Amino acid sequence: MFDKLVFKVLACAFGLALAALALPAAAPAQGDRQFVTIGTGGITGVYYPAGGAVCRLVDKGRQAGTHNVRCTVESTGASVFNVNTIRSDPDHLFLGIVQSDVQYQAYNGTEQFAEAGPDPNLRVLFSLQSEAFTLVARKDADINSFDDLPGKRMNLGDPGSGNRNTLELLMKEYEWTPQTFKLATDLKPAEMAGALCDNKIDAYVYVIGHPNGSITEALNTCESHVVPVTGPKVEAFMAKYPFYPLAVIPKETYKGTDQDVQTFGPRATLMAHAELPEDLAYEITKAVFSNLDEFKNLHPALSALTPENMLEGNSVPFHPGALRYFAEAGLAVE
Repeated sequence: MFDKLVFKVLACAFGLALAALALPAAAPAQGDRQFVTIGTGGITGVYYPAGGAVCRLVDKGRQAGTHNVRCTVESTGASVFNVNTIRSDPDHLFLGIVQSDVQYQAYNGTEQFAEAGPDPNLRVLFSLQSEAFTLVARKDADINSFDDLPGKRMNLGDPGSGNRNTLELLMKEYEWTPQTFKLATDLKPAEMAGALCDNKIDAYVYVIGHPNGSITEALNTCESHVVPVTGPKVEAFMAKYPFYPLAVIPKETYKGTDQDVQTFGPRATLMAHAELPEDLAYEITKAVFSNLDEFKNLHPALSALTPENMLEGNSVPFHPGALRYFAEAGLAVE
């Protein structure tokens, strides 16, 4: 009796297995599950949660059975690190969030990429938030404009970050070097607010979308303020580098900012290597654009995005997978 029961169970299981093989696959016909990692930035910045927001929507589609793409994020040294890794090790990072100025320099082989040369294999999926060049200073440091920084204790930023890259470009316009300052540090974003409020530095620059946790921490913890970055040299700088448009930090974004703060800044972009499979690029782009309202609600810095402005601020070719989605969605790419 027991042997017959075992035989029936095994026969039933075998029959179910054959039936399952005969059925269409639940997942789309794209082969085995595909994995992609997005290089972001420090965990206190906007890149990390923005990358997480992208992956959240990609995984939403995977769970619904529309594709096989699994997306993860990696905290990195931000723009320059991301683009260097995409260039040299795309198997590790096919995608990374990169400032539009760093994007331009890497593709054309200028500035810090002059020695490595241009890279024609860089592509972009879409733009993300506008990023303001944000100068935060202690109120007792007597810094009321960018011109007041010589002789102060200044954090230049994490080496290899787009944040530092932008600051160093502006310093060239002013003919400044690290020796221009009383002290020049290379603190990471997570360390900047603490150093300012511990009176270890007088000021730091953060090229970031707003609102931002590090800046909120500084302004809520110690007597500090956001300083406008304007004037003839800044205007000449923007004319020289047109991928740095005007930017405004709206009043009341932070404690004590009762007026709009004028500055400039690039855009964040989601960059890719040309070897990123077209289907992956298409699914990632579709996941974000087809769920844009949800995406905008995942972080305040993303709230101003529109399908149109997500196609702006790029200086490298769009990935074919992104173009495929834009064509389907009726979005015009210039």
